Amino acid sequence: MKEGKRYRNLVWDSNRWEGFEFRPGDIIISTPPKSGTTWTQMLCAMLIFDAIHFPDIMDNLSPWLDMNTRSRDEIFDLLAAQKHRRFIKTHTPLDGLPRAPEVTYVIVGRDPRDVAISMEHHFANMDFDSLIATRGAAVGNDDLGDFPPPPPPSEDPVERMRQFVESEAAITTFDSVVGHLRDGWDARDQPNVALFHYRDYQHDLPEELRRLASVLGIDLDEKRAAVFADAAGLSSMRERAEELGPDMGRSHWLDTKRFFRSGGRGEWADRFTDVLAKRYGERLEEYAAGDQDFVDWIHEGRRSGGVDLPR
Repeated sequence: MKEGKRYRNLVWDSNRWEGFEFRPGDIIISTPPKSGTTWTQMLCAMLIFDAIHFPDIMDNLSPWLDMNTRSRDEIFDLLAAQKHRRFIKTHTPLDGLPRAPEVTYVIVGRDPRDVAISMEHHFANMDFDSLIATRGAAVGNDDLGDFPPPPPPSEDPVERMRQFVESEAAITTFDSVVGHLRDGWDARDQPNVALFHYRDYQHDLPEELRRLASVLGIDLDEKRAAVFADAAGLSSMRERAEELGPDMGRSHWLDTKRFFRSGGRGEWADRFTDVLAKRYGERLEEYAAGDQDFVDWIHEGRRSGGVDLPR
């Protein structure tokens, strides 16, 4: 088992993985925030339980191990008690996770520009006072000085996008999103790593479900895939927000259903001046290093991007 580098901010700390005991068959869902994490948890849950309704809330079935709103002991005990095949959420990239050959790592990407827009709405729906209070009860807040608050968001949406592209102080930045995806991309040939994409889910969810089932060694026919895909639609999941969303029982959201926002693609387009578009391209090239397949995949997924993935 390889120990990775540390990723730490106000909300999560990858060091919480230290000492965790994997089981053969464990599934790690590793995504940048707002990139289809809860969607992928839902897909995995349906495949594992062969059902659209589950024995517990998603927060308990598939906990976010690194998040600082529950103690590490609580999460470890919760996972140790599980009898079903475990599927664990994380926003830590592969190079920050312990690695085990008997574990499947599912990496999910999304256009970074769409992530930036979605993250703005995400933060606008958060009750930060509640989050900090819960964090304090779970892990203590003596280290809050390590995380100075970011500057207030600009009223200018173009400036907010510029700040994201330039990776100014924030929990989710251009570097954290694109670096996470580049790390997964570089590991795509490894037999226990599989890449998925938000755009591919939007394009043909039944087929992506069948692909995920194949990766996990689970049989899924076309008829069952269609049933599952319908249950994993945005409106269906929004109606089950209290059951499926993260941290719903800890009052961190102003409106639980708003977590499942109907965000489209390309909402960022009117924020990109010629200057900012050029700068975005320059920053992306820092990670792509001439690899056009990587650029096509993070923007469009494997289908629309025409990118061949190992599986």
